[in-house]
Amino acid sequence: MTDPDDRAERNILVVAHAHRDDTVFAAERVVAALRGAGARPVLAADDRAELSAVIPSFGEVSVLGEDVPVSEIELAIVLGGDGTILRAAELVRDGTAPVLGINMGHVGFLAEIERDDMDDAVRRVIARDYEVEERLALSVRVKDAADSVLYETWALNEATVEKASRERMLEVVIEVDGRPLSSFGCDGVVVSTPTGSTAYNFSAGGPVIWPTVEAISVVPLSAHALFAKPLVVGPEHAVAIEVLERTNGVGILWCDGRRSHDLPPGARVVVRRSERPVRLARLHPARFTDRLVRKFRLPVEGWRGPAAIAGAPG
Repeated sequence: MTDPDDRAERNILVVAHAHRDDTVFAAERVVAALRGAGARPVLAADDRAELSAVIPSFGEVSVLGEDVPVSEIELAIVLGGDGTILRAAELVRDGTAPVLGINMGHVGFLAEIERDDMDDAVRRVIARDYEVEERLALSVRVKDAADSVLYETWALNEATVEKASRERMLEVVIEVDGRPLSSFGCDGVVVSTPTGSTAYNFSAGGPVIWPTVEAISVVPLSAHALFAKPLVVGPEHAVAIEVLERTNGVGILWCDGRRSHDLPPGARVVVRRSERPVRLARLHPARFTDRLVRKFRLPVEGWRGPAAIAGAPG
């Protein structure tokens, strides 16, 4: 008997930009491999416009949201680094498709494999030979003084409240579960997931949090206060940053560096765990320690752990 899923057309989103020749050619290979396996490749409208300007045949690829709704996307194959993966997560946010990252140059924390393994990755996608890892995401709301919601979005890496003018300082108060914790002047506050702990949070002096840990990190930026240390709270807690009325200027909210909203004095940014995690497709067991070592070129010479003694490859 034929599986009903096998009879339905399989739609695979390919996320790639045309800024680098190797990415364009990689996208061409992936599209051809998907078609050869009987699947339908799909591109975002902006990606198709950019890629078809380089290789006209991309103009024949189906468009996300026009030819294929996001609810019918089975999986997204991303050719690029962590920034491109964040964009892909945004594209499939209203669906259930997991995201598979293929690294095209720089060692990242979200990409699953290197480009040399691209053909095998496509084969395993067609065979549905992968696992899905769910990552904690953030629900982000901006409220006014009357507690009305002015803006709502989400983040995989972080939500950042920052000063809008370089010469101005934000006056904020940090709140946890509806109770004030501390107020101070600062350049901003980063609220991060474990996934984002190695991004802006890391640069701001926050802790590196293993992806399997469910927690939210809160890191003040250049705070003028004695108690302005990084905080780690459980995912069941709600964190709020209120821009105090005495602030001389305005702030701005950034989520994953992709979505922004102005914050006048009196605005409150409420961050909590999203009910919808981000789904990442994994082909290999995750070794976060190895990713940290490669990304930051950490010194591990002289290590004599069990794997080293057994002669296991690094």
